[in-house]
Amino acid sequence: MKHLMSKIITIVFVIAIIFCFYITREGRVITPLGEGKLTLDSGIYEEFPLPDYASKMVNSDYKSYFIEVEPGIKVHILEIGEGIPVFLLHGNPTSGFLYRKVAERLPLDRARVIMPTIVGLGFSSKIPASDHTLDNHIRWINKVLKELELNEVIYAGQDWGGPVGMGALSLSPEILKGAVLLNTVFNAPKEKADLTPMHARVKTPILGELLVELLFNPFEQLARVQGDPNSWSEDVIRLYGKPVLESGNSKATLSMMRMVPDGPDHKNAIAMSNIEQYVRSLQIPAEIVWGMNDPILGKGLPAMEANFPNAPVTKTEAGHFLQEEVDIEIANALLRIIDRIERK
Repeated sequence: MKHLMSKIITIVFVIAIIFCFYITREGRVITPLGEGKLTLDSGIYEEFPLPDYASKMVNSDYKSYFIEVEPGIKVHILEIGEGIPVFLLHGNPTSGFLYRKVAERLPLDRARVIMPTIVGLGFSSKIPASDHTLDNHIRWINKVLKELELNEVIYAGQDWGGPVGMGALSLSPEILKGAVLLNTVFNAPKEKADLTPMHARVKTPILGELLVELLFNPFEQLARVQGDPNSWSEDVIRLYGKPVLESGNSKATLSMMRMVPDGPDHKNAIAMSNIEQYVRSLQIPAEIVWGMNDPILGKGLPAMEANFPNAPVTKTEAGHFLQEEVDIEIANALLRIIDRIERK
């Protein structure tokens, strides 16, 4: 009997080790393939026909294409309109589609609206977990700016789209002409602290994988961070979740949560410090649109006001993904910036 029990314990132990190894695997590069070519003034790009569940969320005037920023690493771009480039960057775990409602409110005869998707999310390439670093994402988005040969942009960013976008612009500082700041962070941490209790939990190996990758579909949980939970519909869940969960590498959501600095010794703290210095140096027209019911970053408004002390602030009842809730307010702020720049 003791021998049998010993064998069972050994088998269970081996299975547990295999399971832990499996769920903490790095993942691999998944490179999407387009179909056909798209010609823009800046070059020829790989066109990507949107699947039905995504194409029904935008109109047929959108361009959808890839920019290869490194071998095998492609950034998916949605683009519509013509005029001054308006560069809109989302965060975790959404995609460029997050700004689709905002784009509909802009004068598309005056604004070329460019909506990239951060690597690892949406239809962009998927990468190993350890490749999700702030420096990598900054470099890849800066390559997008350079590939499109943009010499001026109006920028808006939310969540990771804040530091990734500003970090990318800091490498091409001459092109930023104006900005609308949404719920995000540009300041490096000065002391040890977790952004939220969930961010603290998922730092733990295995536990994080269990919570984010196995036990819960993270895309189905995000209605909880909205001011209006009904803004997170089944169509929205599918739009953001399906290309990630079915890609063969869904490591991005957890990896980008672990990217959030929890103190000055975090691996991304130096990059955040550089971004903070760049932001503090800016002398551009700017506005702030803030979701006050955001349980993740809503409390960060005072820091953003300190970074942009002359920027008008529009406080809203929206939550974290405010683009799904207050698209009119965001579009109006962008339009005011466009007007100011065109008057110069």
